[in-house]
Amino acid sequence: MAVTIYYEQDCNPEVIKGRKVAVIGYGSQGHAHALNLVDSGCDVRVGVREDSDSAQAAREAGLNVMSVDQAAEEADVIMILVPDEVQPAVYEQQIAPHLKAGDTLAFAHGFNVHYGYIKAPEDVNVIMIAPKGPGHIVRRQFVEGSGVPDLACVHQDATGDAWDIALSYCWGVGGARSGIIKATFAQETEEDLFGEQAVLCGGLVELVKAGFETLTEAGYPPELAYFECYHEMKMIVDLMYESGIHFMNYSISNTAEYGEYYAGPQVINEESRAAMRLILERIQNGEFAREFVADCQNGHKRLLEQRAAINTHPIEETGERIRSMFSWIGK
Repeated sequence: MAVTIYYEQDCNPEVIKGRKVAVIGYGSQGHAHALNLVDSGCDVRVGVREDSDSAQAAREAGLNVMSVDQAAEEADVIMILVPDEVQPAVYEQQIAPHLKAGDTLAFAHGFNVHYGYIKAPEDVNVIMIAPKGPGHIVRRQFVEGSGVPDLACVHQDATGDAWDIALSYCWGVGGARSGIIKATFAQETEEDLFGEQAVLCGGLVELVKAGFETLTEAGYPPELAYFECYHEMKMIVDLMYESGIHFMNYSISNTAEYGEYYAGPQVINEESRAAMRLILERIQNGEFAREFVADCQNGHKRLLEQRAAINTHPIEETGERIRSMFSWIGK
């Protein structure tokens, strides 16, 4: 299926410049959206708890800081960038009471809209602008004159120009500089969750841990296992990121490339792919969302247990020792 990609010439900057924008939350994505939009000439206010560290950081950055209620009341484009698990409560208590016909409700991830935890009135636009990168990269690349690609989606077009608003917002945060990919809330939500779970976070972390454990259980020093299975990973990923798998294979030795073709399919095989299909299925049918929300309501019990386990894993203890010797890591 072909995708549609838009660039700066496809956006009308005056659309977002002519609106009052509220950025709700000032974390990783929140700070990037707010600062980039201000630098693009937009009228921005940041809605946070006014006695929070986030409020202080936003004030120090020179931003217009106010309560979530006041920001939602003033704005006609409201970008919700607080964590997924708190969005429904923030929306119901502090945003929904201030929505007016013709307002635009915006998200950077479709979780709550797609799974029905947030349902906007029919006379309000619902859009998504999802930069495909962490907030500090979204901000850094904007300042450097480039931008992180965005996904743009329209879930509900109450005013007839929701897509123009979405494109213009993408322009404001820098996404139009590198490309805006048209998608749907379902596509963004399901693909994003799958990528995080099966490959980028879940899959990658378990692969690295398994390699480290295999070597150390066989008697190899943990420091050497760390270097082989953890440290060098960034170099390989950078080569793939810059010019593709073929360039990575060109850059490594013939010995490494030959071993890749033999060993890779042994580790990632049909059993692995079957597990990936099950992971995708539980994302699509809402099972993962229900499990995650239930854990949030239970005080993040499973999340905190798993976090404690990985934080004390030998690979992390070894890595902390080794990274302390690297003079460039702190920079």
